Order: sequence, then C-alpha cells, then structure tokens
Amino acid sequence: MRILHILAQRPSLTGSGITLDAMVRHAAGAGHDQRVVVGVPGSDPAPEVGGLAADRIHPLVFDRGPLDFAVPGMSDVMPYPSTRFSALSREQLTAYRCAWVDHLRPILAEFQPDLIQSHHVWLMSALLKDLAPDVPVATQCHATGIRQMALCPHLENGVRTGCSRNDAFLVLHVDHKEQLAHCLGVPDDRIHVVGAGYREDLFHARGREPGNGSSLLYVGKYSAAKGVPWLLDAVERVAAARPSLRLHIAGGGAGDEAELLRARMDRMAPVVVQHGQLSQPELGDLARRCNVCVLPSFYEGLPLVLAEALACGCRLVATNLPGIQKELAPRFGEALNVIDLPRLEAVDRPLAEDVPAFVDRLERALGEALAKEPLGDPGITMPGALSSFTWNAVFDRVEKVWLSLS
Repeated sequence: MRILHILAQRPSLTGSGITLDAMVRHAAGAGHDQRVVVGVPGSDPAPEVGGLAADRIHPLVFDRGPLDFAVPGMSDVMPYPSTRFSALSREQLTAYRCAWVDHLRPILAEFQPDLIQSHHVWLMSALLKDLAPDVPVATQCHATGIRQMALCPHLENGVRTGCSRNDAFLVLHVDHKEQLAHCLGVPDDRIHVVGAGYREDLFHARGREPGNGSSLLYVGKYSAAKGVPWLLDAVERVAAARPSLRLHIAGGGAGDEAELLRARMDRMAPVVVQHGQLSQPELGDLARRCNVCVLPSFYEGLPLVLAEALACGCRLVATNLPGIQKELAPRFGEALNVIDLPRLEAVDRPLAEDVPAFVDRLERALGEALAKEPLGDPGITMPGALSSFTWNAVFDRVEKVWLSLS
C-alpha cells in the first residue's frame, strides 16, 4: 500500500511523534510505500522519521512567512517552543489551515496514496476529506484532541464535522473509544482499540544497574497538568527521610509555566537531577538506573512511558486515569501502585482544597514503592505482562485496520 502519514507537529519528541516513528518503521518492514508530512520549526527543517529517506519526508516549516508563529502543539506545554491553539488569532488560524492545504495538495497529487494515516482528532485531520474525498483516512487518536475541544470551544464544531467524515479511528483503550464515539457521533465499528507500545530493543532490563534503592524517574513535560508541582512537594517530604533520594527528570518544556518549574527544580538540586530531553536509547539507559517511575498526571491517554519503565525493571506509581486503571493495572499487578486523583475543576486542573490530600497519597505511594524489593526483569518475574504493549503487537492491530479500508 501507498501510505501517507501526517502529523501536524514535530515528530519524535512526544507520544504521537514516537507513535508515528514506530508505525513508519514497522510499515517499512511490512513492505508498504510511505511518505510522511510533519510540522517543524525553522530551526529543524529536515527531521528524521522512522528511517525514511529525506526525499520521502515533507515538512511544513513554521516561524516564517504567513506561519510566523511557533508550531502549535496539542498540549499547552510542549517539550519545545510552541503556540497554543487557544492563543491563535482568527488570521493565524486561517493561515494555518491554508498553509496545510497548499502543502498537502501537490503531495497528494504526486504520491496518490491508497490510505492516509493522520494523527490527532484535530484541525489537520478535519481537512483531509476536503482534499482527498476518495482516499480512506485512518486517524490515530492520542486523547489530546478531545482535551483541545474543551480548551478551544470556538473550534469544536469544525473539528467534529470534519473529523467525523474520516473512515476509521485508532484509539488507545476502551474508555477512549466510548469518549470518541460520543464526541464525534460515529458508530462503534469505525473506532478500533489499538493501544500504544514501546521498543523492546531499547527498553529492557538487561544490564540493569541495582542502584541504591532511592532513585525515582519522571519522564514528561514540565507542566502542572502532569502533576509536576505536587510531585516536587511529595519528593521534598520523602527526601527528608531518605537523604540519598534522587528524582531523575527527563523532559522539558517551554513557556512561563515550564520556566517556573525548572527554577524550582534547580533549587532542589541535588535531590532533583534534570537530564533534559533524552533520546529513546538514552531514556532506556536512565530507566535501568532507577527503581521507581512516577507519573502523577491529571490527563493521559495510554502513557507508554509506564510500559517503557516497567520493561526496564522499574516499579510504577501513577494516578488512576482510565487508561492506567483499566488497561495497565490488570496486567502490571503489584508492580503498579495506582493513587486516586484529586477532583478536577477543569480538564486537568485540581481543586485547590484536594491538593494536600493528593500530595499525602503521592508521598505515601512513593515511599512504599521505594521500600519494596527490586522488581527484577519483568520478562522473567511477570511473563506476558508487556506482550500487548510492544510496537509489533500495536502495528499488527493497526495494519489490520489499514487493510480493511483498502
């Protein structure tokens, strides 16, 4: 099949970018002919995606011409300079849509894809049936599209109308399927649960370092929506009883919120160790040196970082979001300590009165996880727990949907 992949933001640096990279690599192995379209900043106009040759990658460059703003991101805090969709003016939104239409038309005409694989139920995916009404479109959903509809109600109707015309939707878990069916009003048989995965060649427990039993890992954006301020509160308390405690943070962010968190982490050194944005191989190496991976987030789809960390032998602490509670907890068993969320007054903002109890729960869960015996190699101690979360397994499910549309 000739497959055109489209991601309207930077590849490789977020969950959707990692998913794109994995799908391209596996599709190449299965013999599919592919092109990739991505949105990039002027500082990185020639991205690498899935090992494809440069002439098969078609970036739309921002920070210049009519797109004189940073690449918009699907989260309010991205691991690179970005623009919030909610902050775009009417003129900028028009320029955004027109630039994508003008960029895609010649690619579609020249490549003549058998299938378009888009990412995110959002503005880009809503345009595709206008441009290619006869080409099947499968949209991979990463949960953030539904969140953006709540944050940008002025864009919601256009996204719903446009995206509902697409032929198939690939979602992370059963709750996600129900949310999307309700949101778009599309029948269940067009929505397919495919999950998310990790790279077994990079994330494994071979050569794991035992450490000192006091190493925590957080991977993600410097963002309140990820629970980072309250993670730092809890870590300060745990460190008072464990002077050797270290919280290793891999990630970053741009904007005022991220800078405030970065400054606080600087003040908490040496307890907090900031590693910046790591490559996938570097992240695997770091995870093998840590005991517990923590994700105190208030909004997630199916966070593949938990599968990656578990594969490296980390115990896990995470909030009881639907994808974690229903998809990961039954498979990961006692390796995963799930804590209750605070009540939320917005999509991902906790009620102030619930925050102290949330920090208490987080502190207690971290202490309990650190006190347990090392997990060891989950391939031996938990056989089969991760089998459905490999990219091989995910791609098999995705490819079945592609073939059903051809």
